[in-house]
Amino acid sequence: MTTASVTGFFSERSIRRARLGSGLVIFIFVLMHLSNHAIGLISVSAADKAARVFMAIWRNPLGTAIFYSSVLVHIALVLRAIYVRRSLVMPKGEMAQIVLGLMIPLLLMDHVIGTRIAHELYGYVDDYETVVSTLWIRAPANGLRQGLGVIAVWIHGCIGLHFWLRYRPWYPDFAPLLLALAILVPVLSLLGFVEMGRTLADPSYQQAVANSPYKATVNSHFASNPEVRREVAEIRALLYGAFSLSLLTVVVARARRKLKERLDQVAVHYPGGEVIRVPRGFSVLEASRLGGLPHYSVCGGKGQCSTCRVQILGDYEGLPTPDKMERTTLRRINAGADVRLACQLRPDRDLAVAPLLVPAVEAALPANSQETSPGREREIAVLFVDIRHFTTLTETRLPFDVVFLLNRYFAIIGKAVEQAGGRLDKFIGDGAMALFGLNTAPEQACRQALTAAAAIVAEIEKLAAELAEELALPLRIAIGIHTGPAVVGTMGYGRVRSMTAIGDTVNVASRLESAAKEFEAAIVISEPVANLSGADLSGIESREINVRGRALPLKVYVIPREKAAAPHEGKD
Repeated sequence: MTTASVTGFFSERSIRRARLGSGLVIFIFVLMHLSNHAIGLISVSAADKAARVFMAIWRNPLGTAIFYSSVLVHIALVLRAIYVRRSLVMPKGEMAQIVLGLMIPLLLMDHVIGTRIAHELYGYVDDYETVVSTLWIRAPANGLRQGLGVIAVWIHGCIGLHFWLRYRPWYPDFAPLLLALAILVPVLSLLGFVEMGRTLADPSYQQAVANSPYKATVNSHFASNPEVRREVAEIRALLYGAFSLSLLTVVVARARRKLKERLDQVAVHYPGGEVIRVPRGFSVLEASRLGGLPHYSVCGGKGQCSTCRVQILGDYEGLPTPDKMERTTLRRINAGADVRLACQLRPDRDLAVAPLLVPAVEAALPANSQETSPGREREIAVLFVDIRHFTTLTETRLPFDVVFLLNRYFAIIGKAVEQAGGRLDKFIGDGAMALFGLNTAPEQACRQALTAAAAIVAEIEKLAAELAEELALPLRIAIGIHTGPAVVGTMGYGRVRSMTAIGDTVNVASRLESAAKEFEAAIVISEPVANLSGADLSGIESREINVRGRALPLKVYVIPREKAAAPHEGKD
């Protein structure tokens, strides 16, 4: 039976999507609002004209309903997330987002009351002339508070967007541009506010504002009428009270739960001898964080990765059964029956665990942190290339001559791979591995790999002719290309880290490179590469080979040296 946390309208996944959707609506509103402020660098009247478009979108019944319902939903779900979180020990980014999120209502509530609510209830004219004059001239302390609110809401939104987008394959390429925009938008907004304030502080402009009888009459009535001031004070007290009461309710509920849980705890034992006692209902990951033990959790404890997995030492059959999400993740990595996800396992008795991915001796990964470039499964094409009979070719050559040959050879491979749009992964002795499709579709990746392979064969032919008299054997290479899913991420130790790929796809590509040597061919590609690339392989021999770890033979195409130097164009 699937647990309620996985399926249904109020499932954890649905709740996360609601929080994300409401946050995106608020972020779009804030982005448009701050951009409108930035137009104040041109003039106050230009900002007011732009504000008409902004209000036409957000001050109609539909826009109002969407925005304010998003605000209420977002606040409610944030408070729920604070309550549900068993431990407040968390990465700094998550802590900053929560703290800023709680500050935003306190910083901006007066602004909402003095603009939108006053406009709707009392006809208050809340244009830029009025609002900026109030914040810049009559109440500069409120203006400073408003500026802090702008910074808080913008940083909060940007952190949320970063958490949402950080594992998208295209995000690293656009991150510098997005960072520049994240800095420019609030800076230009605040500069626009300052420029409008300086303009409105000019006596001649103040006189022009005073000559607007309707606005002066309405706003003067709002500011001086005791009854209106009393009603506004009641609204302010109601809103601040509601928010404070909601926050206090969460704090009291957490305290009550913590007091109750102190009487009902379980002990989690770790291989290093550490014993962490946590209330029943805490996850193993929360126990690790509470105890300050390093523990990988790339997805942030949502059960969407397997990096937090642990092995249960002892009886594992009596533990709570995994829900559908955890079962799916464990099945995907072919985990044993004694392996569980630390973020999902909430033990109801004492147990001993051994984290399977532990940064044991690396001080670079402190407790409660997350890898900056974790593994992510992608559909890629992998190319392996190696020199045939390398030992025989170099056994009579001087070491420096061998280095010269290898550097010429590596330069050919690197140039061909980069020009085709791939990424040179690593050199392994006289071999090399290249990845294609990190930022493109699998079809394009396969075509790029074939283009690179053809260029490598053509350039190696030229190098072989150049060194023909110096080498005991002709210079020949073997290339294998395969496509499929692989885990791509930053791997290594200490400073020796780099982006690479692992998985069955990589192993098969390496096996195809060996097959090319066995068949005395230049290139061997798998059937999936041929199909996805749409390459013209008429007249090319096909074979079926056995690949270690695979139950069924794999169909491959064997491309001889004579036909390998020209790329096999794919179909559009």
